[in-house]
Amino acid sequence: MKSFTLILISVLLSIVFFQGCSLKSPENQWEYNSSNAFNSYKKSFLINEEELAKSDLQRAIKYAKQSADLRQLSRIYLGVCALNISVGEEQGCANYKKIEALINSLELRSYFLMLTNKITKEQENQLLYLPKQYQSFAKYRLLKKYDLAFESIKSMEQISSQFIAASLIKKELKKSDINYLIKTASFYGYKKLVLFWLDNLYKIEDNLEKKNLILRKINILKI
Repeated sequence: MKSFTLILISVLLSIVFFQGCSLKSPENQWEYNSSNAFNSYKKSFLINEEELAKSDLQRAIKYAKQSADLRQLSRIYLGVCALNISVGEEQGCANYKKIEALINSLELRSYFLMLTNKITKEQENQLLYLPKQYQSFAKYRLLKKYDLAFESIKSMEQISSQFIAASLIKKELKKSDINYLIKTASFYGYKKLVLFWLDNLYKIEDNLEKKNLILRKINILKI
């Protein structure tokens, strides 16, 4: 009986194994490849590996352009825009705007409006279409309750989202907020973010000795 049980288990495991090996690739493999390449781009961009970032982004765009469904391409263009904004390299989301009319997506439109600070109190319903992690932040930002907006930022699961949101209210942040962002960026090794927020801290620091220390750090990291 014991021998029969072992044989049965062996047969079942073989079936599971061979079924697993014969699983088909998802039909939208292009989207999967594009998303993976963009995630690699995001990391390369934030750690300041410019050549890798350029290559990863080209791959993400190439895969996205394998389909007539332009939503993935628009996500990439908005993602690039958002990351640029997160490190102070604002370029107006020009590539997204070129194809916006070809995409019917309230979510992407609302995200674009948030990034470009074009959501007004009269358009508050636009907040409902944002990714959930941004909704409370965008609401507090609209109400100019920046302390609460920053608390919302700290609760976001995606680190990159925290920095995208923080950059949108950078002029309203306190030294303690900026020091929190520098510490977080340093923990993940996101050099571009570290430099950006050190520069922001330098601009608002009144203490000359502390200001000089910040500048020394910036100069060392830039080498």
